[in-house]
Amino acid sequence: MSYLSLKSPLGDLTLFEEGGKIVALEWGRVDGGTETPLLGEGRNQLEQYFDGERQGFDLPLAPSGSAFQRKVWASLQHIPYGEVRRYGDLAAELGSAARAIGGACARNPLPIIVPCHRVVAAGGSLGGYSGLEGLDTKRFLLTLEGWPGS
Repeated sequence: MSYLSLKSPLGDLTLFEEGGKIVALEWGRVDGGTETPLLGEGRNQLEQYFDGERQGFDLPLAPSGSAFQRKVWASLQHIPYGEVRRYGDLAAELGSAARAIGGACARNPLPIIVPCHRVVAAGGSLGGYSGLEGLDTKRFLLTLEGWPGS
């Protein structure tokens, strides 16, 4: 597996590639990585996102998870930049429960790229966020995207 660490406004991030697809984005730095064309493109797209120049990602993805988790993650990719959906609304769309949606979001191996930060609790409260500094990170990402409720 190839990987590449990069700096971001949220601190160091590390992208992982396997079989020509991005499989994970983790918080923190892993030394000794090797840049591949795909990892370089992933870094460029993340930098563009953080600079406000990109609203979505165009990368081949292969997150590892259950069939249900992959279904939730695919649904998250359809939430437009700067907008949010409620856990309950996604649950209704997918024939599930809000808690199950939250669990799938918490296990998302591609945060930011697969925008689990765009899912909020009923009433518009932020709910939870499993990445880095939790709700502060979620708030940062939603503010970056211009969501008025952040």
